[in-house]
Amino acid sequence: MRKKQFKAESKKLLDMMINSIYTHKEIFLRELISNASDATDKLYFKSLTDDSIKADKDSLKIRIDLDKENRTIKVSDNGIGMSAEELENNLGTIAKSDSLDFKKENADDDNAKDIEVIGQFGVGFYSAFMVADKIEVVSKAVGADVANKWSSTGVDGYTVEECEKDSNGTVITLYLKEDTENENYSQYLEQYKIQELVKKYSDYIRYPIVMEMSKEVPDPEKEGEYITEVNDEVLNSQIPLWRKNKNEIKPEEYNDFYKQKFYDYADPTLVIHSKVEGQATFDALMYIPSVAPMDFYSKNYEKGLQLYSNGVLIMDKCSDLLPDYFSFVKGLVDSADLNLNISRETLQQDHQVRIIAKAIDKKIKSELAKMLKNDREKYEGFFKTFGTNLKWGVYADYGMHKDGLKDLIMFKSSNGDGYTTLKEYVERMADSQDTIYYACGDSAEKIALLPQCEGVKAKGYEILYFTDEVDEFAIQMLMDYDGKKFANICKDDLDLSTDAEKEALSKKNEDAKELLEKMKNILGDEVSSVKLTDKLGSHAVCLSAEGYVSLEMAKVLSQMPGGNDNGVKAQLVLEINSEHPIAEKLKNSDEDTLKKYTNILYSQARLIAGLPIDNPTELADSIIELM
Repeated sequence: MRKKQFKAESKKLLDMMINSIYTHKEIFLRELISNASDATDKLYFKSLTDDSIKADKDSLKIRIDLDKENRTIKVSDNGIGMSAEELENNLGTIAKSDSLDFKKENADDDNAKDIEVIGQFGVGFYSAFMVADKIEVVSKAVGADVANKWSSTGVDGYTVEECEKDSNGTVITLYLKEDTENENYSQYLEQYKIQELVKKYSDYIRYPIVMEMSKEVPDPEKEGEYITEVNDEVLNSQIPLWRKNKNEIKPEEYNDFYKQKFYDYADPTLVIHSKVEGQATFDALMYIPSVAPMDFYSKNYEKGLQLYSNGVLIMDKCSDLLPDYFSFVKGLVDSADLNLNISRETLQQDHQVRIIAKAIDKKIKSELAKMLKNDREKYEGFFKTFGTNLKWGVYADYGMHKDGLKDLIMFKSSNGDGYTTLKEYVERMADSQDTIYYACGDSAEKIALLPQCEGVKAKGYEILYFTDEVDEFAIQMLMDYDGKKFANICKDDLDLSTDAEKEALSKKNEDAKELLEKMKNILGDEVSSVKLTDKLGSHAVCLSAEGYVSLEMAKVLSQMPGGNDNGVKAQLVLEINSEHPIAEKLKNSDEDTLKKYTNILYSQARLIAGLPIDNPTELADSIIELM
């Protein structure tokens, strides 16, 4: 029997197939199972158009057999099988895909609509050489009288000879390599490992994947002892949950699938199950968790959806399908329209991926908006957990996504204890109000105690409470909402006064000009100015900021790496309540007393604003001395 050479350009090509294309050796099993599924699909399709071919769909299956003693793995199917010529053409020619040819030949046949041929490139079979020294393929074509055996040890060629086989189908036998210091090939002879790989990559192959399983069970005849029981077991689920009609699936089925698939202990907040047809056709099953993953805020967290092609796992986390602001979403996408690379381990960058990602983004936003409208309590629970992500989405990429997210973000406010959206705030505004007012702080409770809040609320205006670091950055990127501009009540240019009130305050500042300049000189570069104000209600003093950088922005920027050296600081203004007795007290103070009062007032204003003071002991001593 003469050994034949592969019908490829060079030995180098096969070497590349075996050693370079696939990054994970375990992929070999996925490829062999996919080939077996294709062969079974072809038989079933032929039986629909050829009365001489009988194919009972319930009897079609794929089988895996392990032999530790001889170090072999067998993958068998009772599909269409191959003749000697087909073995030559399909296995003797690298990168020749019989499955792809079959797909093209029957593209217009209505009977083929339920046939899901997986193979595209004709190289998957050769991945088995990553783990095997030798491969034998025994195959008998449906309707043929004889079977044939293809055998190869790799790049040195192959042989084809007639052999015995009772029924149609194919049996692939891998003779595993010996273990090395760096590679454990014996793991593929363990039942648990094969179970794991089938579940991971081939769980939704439509035909049963069967393997003989052994387990220890109590001996019915000897109490306290165990015997080994051996039975055939189906390793795969076969029918993907996401391909079923939504009205056939119970909520607990969705929840159980989520918890098993994504290792969560809690039911998800929201299930998004959709089928999209058009420019890209795909099924998607996505979940919004009720609890953030433990590593969600760590650098080790990886976003992404599982990606399937015709029920076969291609990527465990496809990050291209989710924007960063939806990184918390778990789930999967299954599509036959993907342009994969030759190993089927990664996607090729093309417009199909972008179309799918865009559709997913739109769907998630739509479902969140629906939840906000129909189940406010549930949405607020979701927002407490993941709302910061949406706000970062408004800010990120120079505000590119702000229009799609602005109606999904929420804030606490002076209107009550719950959350409010920007739309709801605007709906409550008086017709004469053209500004959305906000203040920043560590919590809603602390913000409500700010001196500036009293004056703004006295005018009848609602205040949004910004408690997340990203809030003000996001709002600055948003610029306005429904034509209403945003205003930080802790900025020195806040304008709430009537013309008469402005004129009166201006005169008070002019009359106290000398006093205010002395106070500015005492504080030096700590503040850019000192002035009288009429917006503090019953409070004596506050700090405001002038210019673009607010107090809260300065805090956030200072916490970033190198923040103290980036030169970005808020220009502080010390504001004194012109109606408070302290204003009169300052006017009648001598130089030494004014200095003490000024430093005390400045330190108090810093504390109220949530800023540190350099010398707390000095402040305490000054207060005690005055007392």
